Amino acid sequence: MKPHYPILDGLRGTAAILVVIFHILEVNFPPETHPMNHGYLAVDFFYLLSGFVVGYAYDDRWSNMSVGQFLKIRFARLHPMVIFSITVGAIAFWFDPYHDSSFNMSLLKLVGIMLIGYTILPHPDVRAWGETHSLNGPCWSLLQEYVANIIYALIGRKLNKAALVIVLVVAGSALIVMALKQNYMGLGWSYETLWAAPIRMLFPFFAGLLLFRTGKLIKMPMAYPLLSLLLFVVFFMPRFQYNGLYDVTCVILLFPLVVAAGAGGQVSGTWTKVCKFAGELSYPLYLIHYPFIYIYGYWISVKKPAVDQNLPIAVGLFVFFIVFAFATLKVYDEPVRKWLKQKLVPVRAI
Repeated sequence: MKPHYPILDGLRGTAAILVVIFHILEVNFPPETHPMNHGYLAVDFFYLLSGFVVGYAYDDRWSNMSVGQFLKIRFARLHPMVIFSITVGAIAFWFDPYHDSSFNMSLLKLVGIMLIGYTILPHPDVRAWGETHSLNGPCWSLLQEYVANIIYALIGRKLNKAALVIVLVVAGSALIVMALKQNYMGLGWSYETLWAAPIRMLFPFFAGLLLFRTGKLIKMPMAYPLLSLLLFVVFFMPRFQYNGLYDVTCVILLFPLVVAAGAGGQVSGTWTKVCKFAGELSYPLYLIHYPFIYIYGYWISVKKPAVDQNLPIAVGLFVFFIVFAFATLKVYDEPVRKWLKQKLVPVRAI
């Protein structure tokens, strides 16, 4: 029987919660004074986790699973929340009472953009911010997750460790050049920086895959709380002169160590339940919060609330995101995923 890695589930939840905090703070502070100036690195951490988990879940199943079946399984896992979050994004945009009137458009056009968004492909920018996925910003990273899964199914699953090392040398070199040249890795979400999105994805995803295949794990006590605290510290580091070097060092050196320690650690009792809950919540939380961040940001720009007005709203939003994500998971995501698997995937391939 395969070992399970509950701490990795928990760390995925920790990273998702930190992303939410990052985005709440982002609309309150300009980039130079943002308290969590490296929260965007959660995306790179997600890719590394994904590479590890995909290798764990599917490397030993290719003898009785086709590429098409694999892609259907991943579609059933990922796409229900894409559809839901884009729908929420379109509704939030249409009923947002605070956004600039210049963003207004016909309902028919908005529905058309929403339907394009359902494909996870870039769609027309509804806010003139340059976003590739302007109905729900975080979907830009999901597009790269799909690309990573396709590459894994077609090529990555066949690569031995030596070939993966070559891939990582090339991908890592591109990542280093990008990070040092831009002195910043929070790129890929806009049409202007779309070129950076696959560069950010390739190294961590295939580093996670290689890490799984090598089985080089790290055993440490209290791994989940300590590693969660480490991610907190890493993301809250301020931006400084050698920002790009810091970013790429985290992705190439630190995050693989975090995942190796998370996979090698043990939890029991209450911590097991915490990790399970955080892991289940992570994906819907990551995808459903941002449409409301748009509204929150426009409210701040229009109303310019004082701190005593803003703080309860920010805290209330955070609690709402947790509750809404959990409700979405139980009422929509899990039932729809189960139904899709039954419709799309033969029982032996699940």
